[in-house]
Amino acid sequence: MKIKHAVSLLCVFLIIGYCMNIHAQHTNIVKGPLKVIFETDIGNDIDDALALDMIYKYADQKKVDLLAVCTNKNNIYSARFIDVMNTWYGYPAVPVGAVKNGVNSEGDAPNYAQTVCEYKINNQPVFKGSIHEYDQIMESTSLYRKILSGQADSSVVIISVGFSTNIARLLDSPADEFSSLSGKELIAKKVKFLSMMAGNFNSTPTLEYNIKKDIPSAKKVLEEWPTPIVVSPFEVGDNILFPATSIENDFHWATSHPLVIGYKSYLPMPYDRPTWDLMAVLYAVEKDKDYFTVSEPGKITVDDAGYTKYNKTPNGNHIFLQANPEQKKRIQSRFIELITIRQKKK
Repeated sequence: MKIKHAVSLLCVFLIIGYCMNIHAQHTNIVKGPLKVIFETDIGNDIDDALALDMIYKYADQKKVDLLAVCTNKNNIYSARFIDVMNTWYGYPAVPVGAVKNGVNSEGDAPNYAQTVCEYKINNQPVFKGSIHEYDQIMESTSLYRKILSGQADSSVVIISVGFSTNIARLLDSPADEFSSLSGKELIAKKVKFLSMMAGNFNSTPTLEYNIKKDIPSAKKVLEEWPTPIVVSPFEVGDNILFPATSIENDFHWATSHPLVIGYKSYLPMPYDRPTWDLMAVLYAVEKDKDYFTVSEPGKITVDDAGYTKYNKTPNGNHIFLQANPEQKKRIQSRFIELITIRQKKK
């Protein structure tokens, strides 16, 4: 009996140790700026633009080294808008990747990206980009391989707040001129973790937009991705709203601000917008600040209809974010604090 008891205790300690190790992979602090690749369907919902604004503010504070921004929205204005934002915020050298033959999301929402790119005063374009030939923008999968191959091992965090198309293709990518590794091998070697806005774990099953637009890619990523995945589900950001009053009152220092123009053109003002995508950014950069409660390690899956399911398992490599009422207040305040920082022109 004593031997059985000792073995049982040993098993408990091993399981606890494993869970702590998985959590540490998500939460340990990296010295220096966090190396980030931002993956977005920017142009569909305005929260992508708010999330990108946050990344620039973190970069200004030397908390983030923005390696690239890749769009998974199959529309040229998505890439153009990213270029405009990079240029306006003072990061014109950040490379932009574009999806090729991606899923069709046209007509799903007003294309504020096009509005910003074509915005004029006195018949003169207001916002300029730094890319001269948009049809020459690098395909996202190739850009991922180029960027990752040049980074230190386990140093890059991918923040994905759109469809999983590009990162699923990265998984399947073969060796090329950038690396002799397969996509999955390259990810395992270079990526620290994936922070993604996806899914829904409400008691009533609900389809979530990022998943349902490209179900096969979402399934592949959650089944095959070789590093830890942190999922920010729909319900966390849905009731933490970015206020229209901030858009209306906190940006008068800028004559024309691409985020403000985009926000005001997305829906009739005034409206407060859920902060789904901002959550994935906040966790990736400030995971040590106790803004969130995280689930126990488990496995998140996507079924053929696009519904997500979480199963707790000690050897799982996935966690998802939760937030209590007090955390939600702190999160909203942090979003407003960051996004309303006056941009320093470089």
